[in-house]
Amino acid sequence: MDAQGRGRADDIDPADQWVLNPQTGDYELRLSPSAGQSAQPGVPGPRGTAPRPGARGAGQPGGRRGREPGREPGRDQGREHGSREHGRDQGREQVPGQRRRRAQPEAAAGGRRKQRPKKKSTGKKIAIWSSGTVAFVVVAAAVGGYLYYQHLNDNITSVSDDGAGTGGFSKDRAINILLVGTDKRSGKGNDGYGDEGSAGHADTTLLLHVSKDRSNATALSIPRDMITDIPDCPTKQDDGSTKDIPGSQQVRFNESLGQSGRTPSCVMRTVTQITGIKLDHFMVADFNAVKTLSSAVDGVDVCLAKDIDDPKSHLKLSKGKHKIEGEEALAFVRTRHTVGNGGDLSRIELQQQFLSSLMRKLKSGGTLTSPKKMISLAEAGTKALTVDSKIADIMKLRDLGMELGKLDMKNLTFATMPVDDNPAEKTPITVVPKQPQADELFSMMREDVSLTEVKKKEKKEKAAVAARLKGPKADPADVRVDIYNGSGKTGAAQATLSWLQNNEGVSKSSQQGNAPKNLPKTTLEYGKDQADQARRLAQLMGLPGAALKQGESEKNAQGLPAMVLTLGADFKGAGQPITAPSKAPDGVQKVEADKTVCAK
Repeated sequence: MDAQGRGRADDIDPADQWVLNPQTGDYELRLSPSAGQSAQPGVPGPRGTAPRPGARGAGQPGGRRGREPGREPGRDQGREHGSREHGRDQGREQVPGQRRRRAQPEAAAGGRRKQRPKKKSTGKKIAIWSSGTVAFVVVAAAVGGYLYYQHLNDNITSVSDDGAGTGGFSKDRAINILLVGTDKRSGKGNDGYGDEGSAGHADTTLLLHVSKDRSNATALSIPRDMITDIPDCPTKQDDGSTKDIPGSQQVRFNESLGQSGRTPSCVMRTVTQITGIKLDHFMVADFNAVKTLSSAVDGVDVCLAKDIDDPKSHLKLSKGKHKIEGEEALAFVRTRHTVGNGGDLSRIELQQQFLSSLMRKLKSGGTLTSPKKMISLAEAGTKALTVDSKIADIMKLRDLGMELGKLDMKNLTFATMPVDDNPAEKTPITVVPKQPQADELFSMMREDVSLTEVKKKEKKEKAAVAARLKGPKADPADVRVDIYNGSGKTGAAQATLSWLQNNEGVSKSSQQGNAPKNLPKTTLEYGKDQADQARRLAQLMGLPGAALKQGESEKNAQGLPAMVLTLGADFKGAGQPITAPSKAPDGVQKVEADKTVCAK
């Protein structure tokens, strides 16, 4: 805050003398006069510019450092951090300069030459001192906020998604986030946990699906010991090159991370292959995440239906309710030998209960209204999580958090992928997907069907989609359709054609080979005079209303108008409905996030 044409030093108001030294990041008290250096009052200079040559500005030697009386310790700490980080931040736009520029009219006014014969009254001096102090506090807050923003960004660790994701979440569609807990030994105090000497595995994996309208969400746990195929995974290396890591057939799911150099992007590809759901982002947590996040919210409430004394996880808790954090919280989510049947599925249920309670605590008023807790959470979250590079910015994480924050906790359900004991093992230690329940569950998630009743009125958009299936239906013999394969499954179009003609009497159908590109969902496009045909085909194939799209029909081989059916990745097979079930399959393990359940 420079001023021009200043008089003697003893006439200068000290409140106007606190200036930012861009070389150190500190504010300095300058009492010596300066001349001919400032822009005209009310005319700001270019953003983030340095003082003009010859001017004695904030960066010139001769200004004495000091501390303004009453300065908040937090502000000092922020500037000390900025000073340490200065070498790394050179060349960045100086946000503090923006704030100083806004206060310039005050500074200029305060810097007018003061007439000695007209002494200011004590009241006026106090007023000017106060206004200068307020201006300084505003600037200091801006500096501290900017430096803290940079500090949080520096905390974030990121890894490329290697093209396995969608490219980023969007506010106008469903959100799918992969949450992975690794058993890699990393961080201070974690020597007693995990797989010693290993690069880590996908020890705990959840697919969080939030519906397009944010009315409901499902967090699906995928058992680590489930046998599956891991696809080939193109993976970015440290030198910037890309290495194709070969896939593996019929191995444990947890090998999709860490083993053979696989990164979280490979877990993304594996989960998409299993569920048919394309993921937006991933977040990977180590042991420290449980410890630091639980402590940041001042403990997580849990309930036990019996005493637990597990020497392997070091958890010892009596029956009843407890508030746990730190090491005890980590022991809670890792214990399995003394709960349920002592296997990994019992541990998954325990983890779901813990996460439900943690999320309730995160959304509680006591957390959201406490600056101390919010800062602790920001520190813990940015340090403990590794995210994909497309979301490795505190503002993007904030935007994602705001979208997820729209969800009502009573409509969030934790579920476990349906599995059976592996029939190939005499004494089963692994599991395999249980069909058709697993595919039905995936279908519900893809179609935004909640696992719990959503007490929300149907929106006009949903009503309009449902209306597409209502009305008269043409005779199957009058349905004329061309079939394209956009499912990625070889022979899907021909199999559908044979089924329609031989089983359903849709004789005026033909298959046209592969679509120009693969689609995630099956679509049926029809002309405005073919709605009755579209409804009949939708009924035969089990198509949801969302699959129907009124548009333009095409001419078939005989030159007659035909609907266009393009099979997508959700196509299960000829005669198998694509429509998602309206309720969860029997036997699906569920935990409702808004309810407290005592672990057995």
